[in-house]
Amino acid sequence: MIAYILKDFGGAENLIRAEIPVPVVQDNEVLVKVKAIAVNPVDVKTREGRGQAGRLKDFDPIILGWDISGVVTETGKRVTTFKIGDEVFGLINFPGHGKAYAEFVAAPENQLALKPVNISHEEAAAASLAAMTAWQILHDKAWIRPGDKVLIHAAAGGVGHFAVQMAKYLGAWVIGTASRKNREFVLSLGASVHIDYETKRFEEVVNNLDFVLDTMGGDYTERSFRVLKPGAAIFCIPSLACENIAEKAKVKGLQGYPFLVRSNGENIKEI
Repeated sequence: MIAYILKDFGGAENLIRAEIPVPVVQDNEVLVKVKAIAVNPVDVKTREGRGQAGRLKDFDPIILGWDISGVVTETGKRVTTFKIGDEVFGLINFPGHGKAYAEFVAAPENQLALKPVNISHEEAAAASLAAMTAWQILHDKAWIRPGDKVLIHAAAGGVGHFAVQMAKYLGAWVIGTASRKNREFVLSLGASVHIDYETKRFEEVVNNLDFVLDTMGGDYTERSFRVLKPGAAIFCIPSLACENIAEKAKVKGLQGYPFLVRSNGENIKEI
């Protein structure tokens, strides 16, 4: 099969088209003929030697990518959820070696879900890592409740635009930061308030919030502390920008958490 392997960490020119054997599925895996993948910021960071590079550096070959959508062509002996011909999608082996940049991927059955018939493979692949990040934070970790006041930074971005919809679905009153050109988009997703970060400082507009989803880090984190009510929580996604967030939040009487998404088939089904 054809795959794009990473010869060395660095620029995109280090991704080399190669012919390698089709993966052999384990008893709990299915073989997926890949129809679409998604490329996320973590793909770029890892290719450059950051992100998940530390976990992958000893593999040979290294095949990047984690989000896939495709068709099951083979099933392991213990697989009961899927059959040959099923269209499936999911986030594969994250954090770890997903090997998505390939014609075929061996994926654990408990990391996949059936692809809804009303979306394309491209849409399904794109609704894996980003959507699951938002869902695991809002639903599994933060336990957003009806009536909670929630601020989502970069509400028109990959994680953010899923988070707005999910927070609204969970009954929250949603505020989203985004540029002026994305105002109508963010409001259409379910946000009650849009804040144009280019002309307004969000901490001068809202306060006494229950939760902040920080997709930016750095200065945004420090400023977000000011809008939270005592004991409220902030989850921060960018790993390098979220260092010591727990300690910083505790000093201010808040809860602060860095977050890294993990593959989970049940979450994909919920999404």
